[in-house]
Parts: sequence; C-alpha cells; structure tokens
Amino acid sequence: YRIRLKASIDCVRFLSQQGLAFRGHDESDNSLNQGNFLELLQFASSLNDDIRNVTLKNAPENMKLTSPDIQKDIVNYIGDSLFSILVDESRVFSTKEQMAIVYSLSISRLCGQGYDGASNMQGEFNGLKALILKENSCAFYIHCFAYQLQLAPVAVAKKHTQIELFFSSIASLVNVVGASAKRSDILQDKQGIIIAEALQNGEISSGHDLNQHTSLKRFGDTRWSSHYSTLISLIIMFSSTIKVLEVIVDDGSKSEQKYEASHLLEFMQSFDFIFSLHLMRNILGVTNGLSVALQRKDQDIINAMSLVKVCKQQL
Repeated sequence: YRIRLKASIDCVRFLSQQGLAFRGHDESDNSLNQGNFLELLQFASSLNDDIRNVTLKNAPENMKLTSPDIQKDIVNYIGDSLFSILVDESRVFSTKEQMAIVYSLSISRLCGQGYDGASNMQGEFNGLKALILKENSCAFYIHCFAYQLQLAPVAVAKKHTQIELFFSSIASLVNVVGASAKRSDILQDKQGIIIAEALQNGEISSGHDLNQHTSLKRFGDTRWSSHYSTLISLIIMFSSTIKVLEVIVDDGSKSEQKYEASHLLEFMQSFDFIFSLHLMRNILGVTNGLSVALQRKDQDIINAMSLVKVCKQQL
C-alpha cells in the first residue's frame, strides 16, 4: 500500500509542478492515451519492479489509488501553497475556441486570476472571474497585460484603411503561396538558391539557427506577435515570394488563381505595400519586445509598468 500510495503521490506532485492536466479524453484500458496521470504511472511502473507489482492491473480493484477523487485528495493534501491562474483559449481547425484548466487545486488557495477580455471569461455576472470570486473573494482579477498589448494595435489598425488592406493582402498572400505542397516546395527551392548565392558572396553569415526561414508564417486574428513574425519572414523571403507568384501567373491551372496571383504581384511591388511592410515591421518590433517581456515567468508588476512606459516612448 505504501509503495502504491507513494507512486500516486509522486505522479501528482510532478504533474502539479509542471502545470499539466491529469485526465485524458479516454482513460479506458484500450485507450492509446489514458491521460498524463495514468500514462506517467505506467511509465514509472515500467522502470521499477516494486511499483509494477502493486499498481494498476496488479492492484486490488478497490484500492488502485488512481481515481479522480483520489487524485484530488492527494493534491489537496500536498498542495497548500498559494497560486494564481492565467488562462487563454486555443482555436482548433474547426475555428472553435477550446480551453483546459489543470484541476484538483484548492480554490481557497487561489490568490489571483487573469484572462483576456472575452465576456465568458471576465464577465461581471456569469464570467469565469465572477464564478471564482463567489467562491473566493481574495482571488483578485487582473486583465492580461500581454493581451491588452495585442488589442491596442488591432484597434488602431482597423481605424486605418491602408493598414487594414495591407494585412488583408498579407493573409491572401500566405494562402496563395502556401496553398499546396508544390508551391511550398517552389518557395523553399527559390529561397535556397538565394541563400546559397548570398553565402557565396559573403552577404550573410552561416551558423546555428541562421537562415531558417523557408515558409511564410500565418498570423492569428489578434496575435500581433504572430503578425510580426509573418512580416519578418516576408521581408527575408520577399524575392522568393515574388518568384513563386510569377510562376503561378505563368503556369496556374485556373484563371482565378492567375488573377489573384497577378493582383498580389502588382500590389507587393507598389510603394504603399513596401512602405506599410517596413512601417509595421518597425512598430510591431517595439510591441513584440514588450509582449515577450510581459510573458516572462519571472516578470513583476513594477518592472512591467516600466517596460510599458519605455515602449510608449519608443512608439
């Protein structure tokens, strides 16, 4: 019993320290992935004969010490420290937002909570923030600073027709160039030739993690740090992208593809596009540095406000 209990406690402690979810979608015996807790316990038993002999299938049916209630009891017993939660949704291919929170933590020890501005998260009456505050009034809510930073450029950009048109064109460009494996291969080949020539001429340096851009990155709707990455990859691969569009115009199988590629090719080489590309690269470069700094685990509120002030001065 002691060995079985210690094994379960060790698994709970590890998952809690790493901030990982315990449960799986399918925890049946035939499941290929039974969730982090059971999979970790199986891994531990495979490394230790003493644990394997008394856990899981070798344990009494009513004394496995693996049920969700047992996991919660162990967490409540060992997890007496104060903690905060910072939660965000992730979008899946179906465009639906999904969210998972590591459970089994005592809400009485929760001292802070942070989300984005969605009503289902920070709503005053039925949002997750309000529901938690009903259980623990000391769980103070702080709007995620990093998300506030993302919202500011979005709001400003939507007020400016040229910039909104610019990013719409970037989205179309990424879709057209990356629409098929064939086009992606052409882009990589063209970029490889350019890199080889630049290296031979001494225009760029070689080394670890250098010259790794081989595709145009897609950006999220409100993730302006991802917009910055997209602009950087486009600037680096500008010539290669132009060549791919030229190939589509000349060899495209459908007239609609040729027309869209021709329109993008003309717009990409215009003054408005080039100016907007470098302007937004410079602006988002400033906010991206702040966004990265705000998401550091060791960041504190005083230093964060100082960084915001510096960012405003740079802008």
